[in-house]
Order: sequence, then structure tokens, then C-alpha cells
Amino acid sequence: MFASTVVTLGCAFLLLMAAGIGVVVAITREANRLEAQRQGERIEAAVNAQIKLSELRLERLVAAGDLPEALQQPDSTTTLQVALKRLSGQLMDFDGAYIGGTGGTVLAWVENPTTMDHSGHAGPHHIDALQRGAQSSFVATVIGDEVAPQFGAARSTIVTDGTETLMLTVIDLSRIASFSSEKGSVPLSFVAYRHLSSALLSDLAERNRVTDIQLVTAQPADALSKLGLRAADGRTAAWLTWSPARPGDVMLRRFLWALIAVALLFSAIFVFVVQRLRASAEQIELRERQIQRLAGQDELSLLPNRRSFDLTLDQTLAHIHDDGPSLAVLLIDLDRFKAVNDTYGHTAGDELIRQVAIRLSGAVQVGDTVARLGGDEFGIIQTHSATPAGCAALGERILASLSEPFSITGAEVTIGSSIGIAMAPRDGTSREALLKLADTALYEAKNSGRNRYAFFESQMNRSMQLKRMVEDDLRHAIDNDQLMLHYQPQVSVDGSTIVGVEALVRWQHPAHGMIPPSDFIAIAEERGLIVPLSEWVLRRACSEARRWKGIRLAVNVSPIQFRHKDFVANVIRTIQETDFDPAQLELELTEGVLIEDADAAEAAMMDIRAHGVGLALDDFGTGYSSLIYLRRFAFDKIKIDRSFLEYMESTGESAILVHSMAHLGRALGLRVCAEGVETAEQHRFLQAIGCHELQGFLFSKAVPATEIDRLLGLDNPFAEILAAA
Repeated sequence: MFASTVVTLGCAFLLLMAAGIGVVVAITREANRLEAQRQGERIEAAVNAQIKLSELRLERLVAAGDLPEALQQPDSTTTLQVALKRLSGQLMDFDGAYIGGTGGTVLAWVENPTTMDHSGHAGPHHIDALQRGAQSSFVATVIGDEVAPQFGAARSTIVTDGTETLMLTVIDLSRIASFSSEKGSVPLSFVAYRHLSSALLSDLAERNRVTDIQLVTAQPADALSKLGLRAADGRTAAWLTWSPARPGDVMLRRFLWALIAVALLFSAIFVFVVQRLRASAEQIELRERQIQRLAGQDELSLLPNRRSFDLTLDQTLAHIHDDGPSLAVLLIDLDRFKAVNDTYGHTAGDELIRQVAIRLSGAVQVGDTVARLGGDEFGIIQTHSATPAGCAALGERILASLSEPFSITGAEVTIGSSIGIAMAPRDGTSREALLKLADTALYEAKNSGRNRYAFFESQMNRSMQLKRMVEDDLRHAIDNDQLMLHYQPQVSVDGSTIVGVEALVRWQHPAHGMIPPSDFIAIAEERGLIVPLSEWVLRRACSEARRWKGIRLAVNVSPIQFRHKDFVANVIRTIQETDFDPAQLELELTEGVLIEDADAAEAAMMDIRAHGVGLALDDFGTGYSSLIYLRRFAFDKIKIDRSFLEYMESTGESAILVHSMAHLGRALGLRVCAEGVETAEQHRFLQAIGCHELQGFLFSKAVPATEIDRLLGLDNPFAEILAAA
């Protein structure tokens, strides 16, 4: 990742530098090109101006001199020579001149003494080249124009003989006079010539601020630093070339240090960015390693987490065969961990988790895996001694280790644990199956009294399937109003009057028939359905009992329902929506609703009583501190548990206990109701000790609401039953 990023940035940096260099080079070249073009234009204009000036001067010289008169003389050759001699002093811009006729005849000639060396010359210098150039110029002048030129019109051309290059200026003299010879009149031309010498070129270079102008006969390669010199026939006879000025190079050299500084700055920025990227990449790599470590490790206990546990289990199971070594999965749930959290705070709970992790790691053998699966749940993959005996030994070590007190925030805390064990390949060969079966065994261990271990057994699975079926169907039954209520009468102690009814829920399952409340009530509490179930029972009971004026309606309250934060509000709302008299409602509570948080329970009970609802303490006598509850909480009635009446006939102590409870209730001003009355002897005994109300099969089992309607219509509904007993 880092290397690819650096390569990308490096390429971008190189492209940026290349683009910058390209722009600078392009600007430099364009500046050089424009300057070379301007120099070429200046040189061309200077050469053209020089030629034009030479033509004008020669025209004035010929027109103002003695040549016209000399051409009219009979002996014109001598006269012409004399006339040219007189003009030689005025040929300042030329190296020489001559007058020629057709056929290469030179009638007179002269050279400028200030520019030419006459030694060794008997005639005009390079006469052949001069004549060819003059003839070409003359022909071009005479033939090339549609309109004949006026007298004195000069034409210029460039000629070269391979060693020297000359500029000729030719004037046609035929309109002034014709040279007479034996063959007749001959047209004449006046030719002035000038060498393109180094001195002339240096002067041209100095006047036009151009360096090193040279005359060459071979075409230069640089198109911007050459000027072709054309002859009269259109051919280029020679070229002027020079060293063009390069202002772009000068500008580049002038700003070279600035460009170097910019390049260094960009390089420094690039290096800085690369260093920062390297540091960031190292930080990212470190964080990725930490994330990978944390992804497989529990941050609190420093044990592997559920993800790592699952991966390890999958890898280990991949090597498990039917005839090979086995493994075991142990799921461990801490008992009373929530109490530690609530009592000492979450910091203490975290410390407890850490100490439990240390003890579990010390209980297993090397190679076994201990992981924290979440909350107060741990998991172990046992690969060494993964036999039933080895698993049992490990379970015993864990129970003993976790039963020892923990030192938490200066206090000693004692907890327990429940362990569920599933083995592979005996119980299953997939992670999902083993965890599910181990969880089932854990559930069995907790239901069997906690602080113990349990192996998975096939009947546990059938029980769990039944519970899941009941859970799903019960949820559907609650949502679709498929339950029913039966009511068991509560009668006066003499058995003549129905003073109240207790609402009891019934479930007629469409496939399994009538399911006892003892079966599905416990499942509802385990699966979180007890609150909606209790609310359904209260609402249906209030709706049906509204027609029974003066009859108290007793409804059982689950401890889970009572601890719900909206319990009181839900009860009051139900009473209001069903238009039920709150004075007729009596909620039956067990000691379980008071044990965990007595202060909250007392506040809720005071609130519910303030709305006129009565409270009864159910199963009185089965708890270890009933007297404390009677003194602290404002109950209206106590209900003596049926278990005391079952053993009253065979055990004298039960009769004494029932008598004491009835006497205590009367002394505290409470109504006393005895449950489970099934015989006439029990009825007479309870009547004798002063119970106020009776409830049991002697009078009636729980019956539908229509049967309660019938019984209430009778004056003494149980007279025949009591008489027969």
C-alpha cells in the first residue's frame, strides 16, 4: 500500500517536474524562435534596403553623368572609357562597373580604387560571371515585365562563380543611345558590381545587431538563421547565415537558480510528504495489527473472544474424525455475577471478570483454549483428555477454583458457576451443533441448582425442543387471544357464600390438548413472555369479572411482572380501560417479589394501594421471613399454602402451624384464606381456628366464567356438597 502510494506520488511528482521543464523549454524555444525570426526579418529588410539604395544611386549616377553624351559620339568606345573614368570617383557603393554590349563585348570598364586592388587585372574582375549575371538581369528586366521599364530603371541580381559572390546592378542604356559597330547598332547595358565581402557582412551584422553573418553557397540546415539570395532567374545563388540570438537561453540562465530553488522546494515537499506517508503507513499498520489482535481478543479479560473461539473450534473440528481423538466444549456461566455488579459497581465486576479469566486459564492444560464469549459467559475447548472422565475432572477443577473467594476492592466476594459440556464427535461435529448442545447442558445445570456441571444428554434436547415449541405457540396464542380463564371460587368460612374468585389461565393447545399452567408459566418466565401473558390475564379477568358485583377478583402477579418499571401504570390503565372497580381487584404476591429490592417493592405496593387495589400475600408460611414482610408491607390478606393442609392430618405440627398462622393473621387485622381445602375435616378445623375464607376442591375446582355465573345465582351453592361430606 505504502509502496504503491509512493510510486504514484513519485510518478505524479516526475510528471509535474517534466511538465514544468517542458513549459520552461517551450518558452525558451519560443523566445529563441521569435528572436531568430525577427533577426531574419531585419537582415532581409537590410539587404533589400541596401540593394534598393544601390539601384537608386546608380540610376542617379547614370542620369547625371557624362554617359549619355559619350554614347552619342562617333568614337564612343574611347569616349565611354573616359566617361567611366570620370565616374569612378563616384562609385562609392560599388567595387567596379562596365558597359557591355551583346555577345560579351565590354566597351569600357572601371574599378573603384578605394575598394579594389588592380594589380594583375587587365579587365573587369570575373568578367564571365559579370556578363552572365548582367545578361540574366537584363533579360529578366526586358522580358519579364509586361510594361517596358522607364529609362534608368535598375535591376539587381546575385551571381557566384564558386569562389566569390557579387551583387550586380544593371541599367539598360538602349534608350539613351546605341553603340554603332560594323554590324550595326548594338544595345548597351551599364553594370555595377560589388563583392559581398566579409567587411560588408560585418558592417551589416553590426548595423543590425546580429552575430557572425557569413556568406555560404551550401544551404544551411537551420531555417531560422538563413537568408537566400536569389538571382534574376529565380534560383538561390547563395545564402546569408548567422548565429541567432537566444534570449530564451539568456532568460533561462538568469532564472536558473530560481528554477533550481523551485525544484529543490518541490523535492523537499515530496520528501516531506513521503516521510509523512511512511509515518502514517506505519501508524496504520500498527493500528491494523492492534485491530487484528483486538478482533480476536477480549479487551477486558485478555482472553480470546467469541470470534477467535469460533475460528479455533472450526479449525479443531476439521481434524476430528469418528475414530480419532475427541474434543469437548465447555460453556461456563457465572452465578451471582449480577449481584456483585449491582452491589460493588461495574469496576468490581470488571475486576472479577479478570480474576475469573486467570483462574480458568490455570485450570486447563496447555493447548486447551479458554475464551470469554461475552458478559459473564466463558468457553473452553478441551483437546487434552477430552473423555467423559477428563471433562468431569476439568469441570470439578473449575467449580472448585471459582468457588474460592475473590478479593474485589478490598472485599471478599464468593460466586459460583454452572457448566454445560458437549463432546465431539459423540454429540456433534459442527460448531453450531456443539455450542447449541453445550448451551442446553448449561441450562440444565442452572435449573438443577447451579454451581455444578452437566453433560449434554438426548432427553435435554427433546425438552428444549418442547420448550421452544411451547414458546413459539404461546407467543402466538397471546397475540391472537387464544387462551382462556377459569375461576376458582373463594367462599366464606361457613361455605355458604362466594366472596371472591381467583383467575387461573388455561391453554387449550390445538395439537397437544390442554397444557397445564405449571408447564407453560415456567417457560413464559424463562423466555420473557410472562409480562405480556400477565397483562393478558389481568385484562381478560377484569373484562369478565366486571359483571360480578361485590365479588373480589384475585389475580396472581409474577415477580418478573411486579419488578417491571411500568407495572403499576399498566395495572391502573387496564382497570380504567375495562371500567373495573379497583376495590374489587386483589393482586396476589409471593415473597419472591419482595426479596431482591424491598424498597422498590414497598414503593410500588403503596402506589397500587393508593388506587384502591387490594394486596394478598400468597403461599404464606413457605418463606423464611414471612413475619418480617407482614410487619413492613401493608397486605390485606394472607393465603395459607396448601402444603400445610396436605400433611395436617398425619402430622400434628402442621395443624399447630396452621392454627398459629391464622391466629397471627387475625391479630394483625388481616383476612386469612386457606388454600387446598379438600375434606370436611379440614373445613371444620379451619372454621374452628378462625379462618375467614376457604378455597379448594371441596367447594369447586377452577371453572369457566359461565359456571361462576350459575353458582352466583344460587342462594347456597355448596350446601349439598357440605351436607354430603
